Amino acid sequence: MKKFNLAEWSLQHKQLVYFFVAIIFIWGGVSYFNLGRAEDPEFVIRQMVVSVYWPGASARQVEEQITDKIEKKLQNTPGLDFIKSYSRPGQAVVFVQLGPKLPVSQVRPTWLEVRNMVGDIQHTLPPEAVGPFFNDRFDDVFGSVYAITSDGFSYEEMREWAQRIRQVLFDVDNVKKVDLLGVQTEKIYIEIENSKLAQLGISPNLIAATIKAQNTMMPAGMIDTQTDNVYLRITGMFDDVDSVRNLPIRTSDRTFRLGDIAKVERGYADPMEPKMYFNGQPAVGIILSMEKGGNILNLGKDLDDTLHKIQNEMPKGLEIHQVFDQPTVVKNSINEFIKTLIEAIVIVLIVCFISLGFRSGMVVALCIPLIMAGTFLTMKLTGIDLHKVSLGALIIALTLLVDDAIIVIEMMEVKLEEGWERTKAASYAFSVTAFPILTGTLITCAGFMPVAFSNGLASEFVVTLFWVVTIALVLSWIAAGTVTPILGYHLTKAKAKKEGKNGPYDAPFYRLFRQTLVWCLNRRYLVIGLTTLAFVGSVFLTKFIKSDFFPTSVRPEIIVELNLPEGSSIQATEREMLKFTEAIKNEPGIANYSSYVGQGAPRFVLTAEPIMPRDNYAQVVVVAKDLESRNRVYNKIQDVLANQLESVNGHAKFLPLGPAYAYPVMFRVSGYDHDKVREIAEQIRTEMKKNPQVGAVSFDWHGKNKVMRLEVDSEKARALGVDRQTLAGLLQAQISGLTLSEYREGDKTVPLVLRLKQEDRKDLTNIKDIAIQINGKAVPLDQIAKISYEGEEGMIWRRDLRPTITVQAEIAPGVTGNDVTKAISRDLKPLQNQLPFGYSIQVGGQLEDSQKTIGYLLEPIPMMAVIIMVLLMFQLQSIAQMLLVMLTAPMGFIGVSIALLLTNSPMNFVAQLGVLSLCGMIIRNSVVLIDQINQHIAQGEAPWDAIIDSAILRCRPIMLTAAAAILGMVPLIFTDFWGPMAISIAGGLLGATALTLLVLPAMYAAWFKVCEK
Repeated sequence: MKKFNLAEWSLQHKQLVYFFVAIIFIWGGVSYFNLGRAEDPEFVIRQMVVSVYWPGASARQVEEQITDKIEKKLQNTPGLDFIKSYSRPGQAVVFVQLGPKLPVSQVRPTWLEVRNMVGDIQHTLPPEAVGPFFNDRFDDVFGSVYAITSDGFSYEEMREWAQRIRQVLFDVDNVKKVDLLGVQTEKIYIEIENSKLAQLGISPNLIAATIKAQNTMMPAGMIDTQTDNVYLRITGMFDDVDSVRNLPIRTSDRTFRLGDIAKVERGYADPMEPKMYFNGQPAVGIILSMEKGGNILNLGKDLDDTLHKIQNEMPKGLEIHQVFDQPTVVKNSINEFIKTLIEAIVIVLIVCFISLGFRSGMVVALCIPLIMAGTFLTMKLTGIDLHKVSLGALIIALTLLVDDAIIVIEMMEVKLEEGWERTKAASYAFSVTAFPILTGTLITCAGFMPVAFSNGLASEFVVTLFWVVTIALVLSWIAAGTVTPILGYHLTKAKAKKEGKNGPYDAPFYRLFRQTLVWCLNRRYLVIGLTTLAFVGSVFLTKFIKSDFFPTSVRPEIIVELNLPEGSSIQATEREMLKFTEAIKNEPGIANYSSYVGQGAPRFVLTAEPIMPRDNYAQVVVVAKDLESRNRVYNKIQDVLANQLESVNGHAKFLPLGPAYAYPVMFRVSGYDHDKVREIAEQIRTEMKKNPQVGAVSFDWHGKNKVMRLEVDSEKARALGVDRQTLAGLLQAQISGLTLSEYREGDKTVPLVLRLKQEDRKDLTNIKDIAIQINGKAVPLDQIAKISYEGEEGMIWRRDLRPTITVQAEIAPGVTGNDVTKAISRDLKPLQNQLPFGYSIQVGGQLEDSQKTIGYLLEPIPMMAVIIMVLLMFQLQSIAQMLLVMLTAPMGFIGVSIALLLTNSPMNFVAQLGVLSLCGMIIRNSVVLIDQINQHIAQGEAPWDAIIDSAILRCRPIMLTAAAAILGMVPLIFTDFWGPMAISIAGGLLGATALTLLVLPAMYAAWFKVCEK
C-alpha cells in the first residue's frame, strides 16, 4: 500500500487547499480584531482576608482572643500555603493564602469552606466582637480611575455627582464594577461643653435617650374602615438640623432646648475617613473594572465618549479628571509589541530572501501571515487574549514557525537543482522531512512545557507562552505539508544543475565546512573534551551573572509610600502627605499625581498590591510624562523623602512586570516571644547596614502606641455606684462620640453623634476634668481614677501563628534585590545558628518566590524529558542515538552564559524559561541531523561518508533556521520583559548551532566508533 503523502495530496487538491486558506485568512483576521485586549494576562489571586472588630481591646488582647482562634481553625484549610495576620487595637485581619498546587476550579469552593470554618468558631469569640467579614475579590483591576475635583463645591456635592456618574457608567458595555473612593461621610454632631454638663447636672445618657425617643421610627397603627385602610403618621421626627436644635431636654424640673446647651452642626466624619487628592486638591474618586474577556480598547473609547457628555452637563467649577488610563496604556503597549512583531517579520524575511532567493523567500513570506491568521483564530476559540505575554509568545513563535517552510523549500530547491520534476520534488521534499520535522516541532513545543505544567503565580502569569507557541508551530507543520509545496510548485524556479563531484555542495563555503568537519571527526575526543570544558566554564560564569525575578515595568507611575510611626493619627498622615506633594508639585516631568490618605490606591494594574486601610499610611502615585522624566522625578522624590520628611518612613518604587513586593530585600523573623523577636530583628538590621549595597532599613512593625491608662479606685467607684462598663460607656460617648440616631434625608441617612467639644476631648490635660454623671451628680474623672501614660503594641504581625517582624531594605542602584539578599543571607548564618528553639530567620520577598518558582519549574522537567525521549525513540528507534541527541541539549548553556554576561542581563524568571525552551530547539536540530545520517546509511552509504554528507546536506537549513530565530529575537532583546529570554535563546542558539554541526558528528563518530575508510 502506498504511503500517504500530504504534500502530494495537496498538489492534487489545490482548489480545496485554496478554499481553506481563504477561510483561515478571513476568519483569522476577524478573530484578531475581536480578541480581548489587556495589559497583563489574568491570573487568580489566591488570597482571602478575614476581618473582625473588637472595639476597646488592645492589640495583644485582639491577638490572643480573636486572631489566634481564627488562625488555629484555618490551619485545616485545604490547599493552604500559609496564614499571616495583623492585630491592631480593636481590629484583627487574617490573610489566608492558598498554595499554587490547588486547582483554580477549587479556589472559590475553598473560600466557602473558610467562611464555614470561621462561622463554626464565631461563638468562641468575645461577645462584643463585630464580624467576621470576608473579602476574596482581590482580582478586580480598576484600570480606569477618575477624580472629581471642585472649586466652591462641598464633599457631599462631589459625592452626589460621583454617584450619578457611577449609575451612568454601569450602562457602558463591558463594565463590571464601579465604586467610589475618598467619600467623606456626613454626620450631625451634638457637641457640649464638659463644664456645662457638670453645671446643669445633665447626663449624656439623658440626651441620648431623649433623641432616640423623638426620632425612632415606630408604627402608630392603621384604622381599617369599611372602604379604606387609613394609616396614622405622627410628626416630630427630625427633618433638618434646626429640628434637632429645638429638641426639648428635660432634667429634674427644668427644660432646655438642645441648641441652648450644645452646639449642633452638620459636618463630615471626624476623625476623617480615608481621603483622596488629585494634583493636591481634595477629590472623590470613581474606580471602574472591566468584565473578564472584554476588549479594554473598546471600553476606553466608550468611556471617553460617555465622560465627554457628562463633563458638558456638569456645573462650572466641578471637573472630572482621568487618573489612571489603562486603555491608553494597553493601546500603547500593544502597538509597541505589534511594531516589534513587524520588525521581527521583516528581519526573518530578509534572512529568507538573502539566503533562499526572492522566489523561495516569497514562499516562506506568504506562509507567515497564513500561520499568524490561524494562530489568531485558535487564540479566539480557546479564549487567549492579546497581552504582553501572548504578544511576546507570537514573536518567539514567529522566529520558529518559518523553520518548517525553510526546510521543505530548501530540500525542494536541492532536488530541482538535481533535475527533478516540480511535482515530484515538492512531494519528496515534504515526505522525506515530514516525520523528522513533526518530531522536531513537538520537541520544540515540549521545551516550553515547564511553563504550562508547573505551579506558582509566575508560571500562571506566563502560561500562554506555551499554548501560543505550540499552536503556531503545529500550524506551521501543517502549512509546510499543504501550502508550502503548492507555493513552491508555482514560485520556485529550477536552477541550472551544478557540475562537480558534490553537485550543489561544491561551493567554497561547503568545501571549507567539509574540511573543518573532517578535522573535528579526526580529533573527536579533543573536540568533545573542549566542549565539555566550555560547558563547565559556562556554569562557572553564572556566578558573575546578576540574579533577578521579574524586571520593573516601563509604565510612567512611581508609587510613593509614606509610613508614619505606629499610633499616628490620620490628620498627621494627611499633613505629611501634603508636605510631600507640595515639595514635588512643580517638578516639570510630572503629568499628574494622586494621593490616598489612610489607604492605598486601588489595584489599577494586576501586578499592583492593594494596601489595607491604616491611619498612619499614605500613598502617592506620581505619573511621569515619559520614561526619561520618570527617572528624573524618581530622583527628586528620593531627595524629598531623605531630607524633608524626617518623621516619615518613605519608600518609592516602580511597578513590577510580575508579582509585587514591598521591598527588594526582605527577611522574616518569627518566634514565640514578641520582645525576643524584636531583639533578633534589631540584630538583623545592624548586620544589614554593614552591607554597602543596602539602603534604608525598616521594619513592618516595631514601635508602640501611646496609651492613657485609667486605674480606677474600686472602693470610690463602688461607693458612688459606678462600674467599669458604665465608666467606659460614658467616656466613649464624650470623647469619641456616641451615635444616638439617624437623620433621614431622601435615600441618605446621616448619623447623629453626641460628644464633648473639641477642646475638652482633644487636649490630654483636660481629660482628668471630664464630668462623670452619677446619680445626678457630676464627679471629675481624676477623683475616681488615677491617670498614667505608657506604651503598648500598636500592631502585631504573625505568620503561621507566630509573631513575625519583616526586616526590609532598599538597595543601591545597579544591583538586584536577589543578589543583595543572598549576600546578606550568608552574613546572617552565624546568627541563625545561635537562634533558640522555635525562632527562625527566613528569606522573604522576591528571592523567596524566585527560589520557589525554580522548584516549581523543575517539577515538570522529568515529564518533559520523558516526552522528548519518547518522541526521539519513535523517530530514531535507537536508544543509543536517543541518548546521544539528549546529550546535545546542555550545549546551549555555553552561549547563554556568555550572552547574558556580555549584555549585563540578569538570569531572571523569563531567562530561565528561555534556557529550558532552548533545549527543545537544540534537540530539534540534532534529531534532524541524526535522521539524515540514518537515511544515508540506509541507502548504502558508509557511516563516515554518511556523517559528512548529512552534515553538509543539513548545514544550510540548520543555519538558516537558526539565523531566522536568532535575528528574529533582536527586536525582543530591547523589551524589558522579554529581553533576558531573547538574549538567552539567541546566545544559546548561536553557540549550539555551530556545536550541532561540528560537535554532534564528532560525538556520533565517537559513540559508534566510526572511522575513515
